[in-house]
Amino acid sequence: MRRTLVAHGAVACVLSGTVTVSLAVVVGPTSALTGYVSEAGVGAGAYATAYRLGVFGVALGLLLLAAALPRTVWPAAALLAAGAAGTGLSASVTCSAGCPLPPFEQTTAADLVHGGASIAAVACVVFAMLAVAWSTGAAPLLRRLGLVGAVVAFPLSATIGLAMLFVGRSTLVGIVERALLGVIALWLVASTLAAAFAPAKE
Repeated sequence: MRRTLVAHGAVACVLSGTVTVSLAVVVGPTSALTGYVSEAGVGAGAYATAYRLGVFGVALGLLLLAAALPRTVWPAAALLAAGAAGTGLSASVTCSAGCPLPPFEQTTAADLVHGGASIAAVACVVFAMLAVAWSTGAAPLLRRLGLVGAVVAFPLSATIGLAMLFVGRSTLVGIVERALLGVIALWLVASTLAAAFAPAKE
C-alpha cells in the first residue's frame, strides 16, 4: 500500500512537471529547434521560472518512482535516484545564454555543471530503463515498458552524443534532443502509472 501511494505521488509529479516543462519550451521565447531545451530555463522570466519548477517536479517524480519500485529492482531504483539528483542539480544551476557546450563554444563553470548534470541525469534514466527491463522482480508491464524505452532511447542517445561532439549546436541536435527527452517523458509517465496501478508483488 505504501509503495502504491508513493507511485501515485510519482504520477502527479511526473505529469505536472512534464506538462510545465513542455509548455515553457514550446510557448516560451526559446522554442527554436536549433537551441537546447535547457535554454528555456535561462533568466528570471515567467517561462524560465516555470521551466525550472517543472524540472524540479520531474526530479521529485524520479525519486518517488525509485521509492515505489520493489527492493528486488534496486539497480533501477539507484539509477533513478541518481537521475533525480542530476535533474535537480541541472535545475538549480542554470546555464548562460545559449547553454554553450564544448568543444565548439566557450563555456563557464556553471555551463559545465549544468550540462554535465543534465547529461548524467539523462544517462541514468536511460540505463534505468534497461535495468527495469532486465529485472525479474519488476511487474511484467514495467519490464515491457523498460525494454521498449531502452530500444528507442539508446540509439537516440548515441546520435545526440556524436552530434554534440562532431556537429555542435544545430537543428540535428535540437530535434534529436527533443525526441530523446520526449521518449524519456513518455516512459516516465507510463512507468509511474504502471507502478501505481499494477504494482509488483514482493
